[in-house]
Amino acid sequence: MMQRFLMAALMLGAVSFVSAQNLVGKWKTIDDENPGRVKSIVEITEQDGKFYGTVVELFRLPDEDQDPHCEKCSDDRKDKRVLGMQIVRDMIAEEGEWDEGTICDPKNGRVYDCKMWFEEGEPDVLKVRGYWGFLYRTQEWLRQ
Repeated sequence: MMQRFLMAALMLGAVSFVSAQNLVGKWKTIDDENPGRVKSIVEITEQDGKFYGTVVELFRLPDEDQDPHCEKCSDDRKDKRVLGMQIVRDMIAEEGEWDEGTICDPKNGRVYDCKMWFEEGEPDVLKVRGYWGFLYRTQEWLRQ
């Protein structure tokens, strides 16, 4: 009986580790207004069992600000450069998805509750949902 329990615990730990490893890495964010246009690269890392995403590269059009700052942010990101900004914070792995964290949209300065998951069979497409109450927006981020 004890052997079965230990084996189940080890397998559950291995599944959690594999899921975590699948999330960690660099992801291309796609522009909602111009489908197919890559806006940025966000690197997701794990620290103390939580996951964080930092903007490590921006792809700006020639007529856009090439070094934008989060002027509309109201937290510690206020007036900070978007490049290098931690936009995803405190995500926790929960049964095949990541939840309980937040995501910041530097364009409007708003911070939303966040959930992330993979569609079955698509380990290179990360669904990222920012929501406020019952209103939400879901993006697809592509593994780089």
